[in-house]
Amino acid sequence: METQIDDLPKTMRAWAVTTPGPIDGDRAPLKMVEKPVPTPGRGEVLVKVLTCGVCHTDLHVTEGDLSVHQEHVTPGHEIVGKVVATGPDTQRFNLGERIGIPWFRHACGVCKFCRSGHENLCPHSVYTGWDHDGGYAEYVTVPEGFAYRIPEKFNSLEAAPLLCAGIIGYRAFERANVPAGGRLGLYGFGGSAHITAQIAMAQGIEVHVFTRGADARRFALQLGCASAHGAYDLSDVPLDSSIIFAPVGDIVLPAMASLIPGGTLALAGIHMTDVPALNYQEHLFHEKTITSVESNTRRDGEEFLTLADRLDIHPEVHEYPFEKADEALKYVKRGDIEGACVLRISQDD
Repeated sequence: METQIDDLPKTMRAWAVTTPGPIDGDRAPLKMVEKPVPTPGRGEVLVKVLTCGVCHTDLHVTEGDLSVHQEHVTPGHEIVGKVVATGPDTQRFNLGERIGIPWFRHACGVCKFCRSGHENLCPHSVYTGWDHDGGYAEYVTVPEGFAYRIPEKFNSLEAAPLLCAGIIGYRAFERANVPAGGRLGLYGFGGSAHITAQIAMAQGIEVHVFTRGADARRFALQLGCASAHGAYDLSDVPLDSSIIFAPVGDIVLPAMASLIPGGTLALAGIHMTDVPALNYQEHLFHEKTITSVESNTRRDGEEFLTLADRLDIHPEVHEYPFEKADEALKYVKRGDIEGACVLRISQDD
C-alpha cells in the first residue's frame, strides 16, 4: 500500500555533479539545481532530508577520482531524514519516522557473496550518492531494507556521520584485528578516524594518530589519543594494528614498518593513490597482513549503531548550511578536520 504525507512539492533543490573536477578549481564541478522530487518505487520510502554528512567519498565522486556511474548525480550518503511517503510493498517504517540512509544502497541478495554473509562484495551492489541520487538534496528515496533506525540519543546532526564514517570505521576496526588492550595506529584523522578512535579507547585500546594537519593532531590529543604525529612518521612504539583512512598509498610504507610481527594494516578507503614498491624484509616479513575494506554489510551497520549507543559515542560536528555544500567539500579536501562536516538541509527536526 502506498501512503504519503499531504502536500509534498513536485520539485526540490539539490546539488549535482555537472562535470567532475577539482572542487577548488576555476570551474565548479558541483552546482545547485532543481530536480523533481523522486517517487518511491516498490519496497522504497521517500525521505525528507534533515541532515547529510559530508564524506571524503563525496569528494572522490565530485572530483572524478571515482568513475561516473550516474550523470549529474547528487552526492551524499550520510543521510538522516523523516519518512514522508512509502512505495508499494513497504511495511518497515511509519510516516514521520526518523531513519538513516547509508552509502550501501542495495545488493542482489542471491549471489554467492550475498548468500554467504558478504553482501558488501556483491558484484551487483549499488551506492547512494554514486549510482543513485543522494542526500545533498531536500528529498531522497531508499529501499527500506537498507535503511537504519537511529538511536534516540543522537540528534540529527551528530547521527549523520555515524552512517558512513562510523560504520566504515567500525568495519575497518574489525578487519584490523586489534587485540584487547593493544595499540592501534590511525593514519588520517577526519570524520571516520575520530569516531573509530572513540570506539577503540572506550574498549581500553591505546590509539596513536598520524596525520598531516596540525589542528587534527591537536584534536586527536584532546580526544584522549596517546600520541599524534605527522602522516609519514614512524611510530615511537610498536603497533599491533593500524588503519589508513587517508587516500594516500605512500603511507602504507611507514604504516607497515611500524607494525609488530603478526600485525595487521587495514586500508579503509574506496580510493587510494598507488602503493609504492614494498621491501619484503622491512614491510611484509614476520607474517604481517595488509587487508582492504570494501563498503559494509547491513549487519555491520546495525552492530555499530548499537555499539555507538551503548558506548555513548558522539561525533564532533561542524555544521554547514545546505547552500554551502561546496565549501564543506573544500574544507574536507584541505585535510585538517576536527571531526566531521554535516549539511543542515531542513530545520524540520
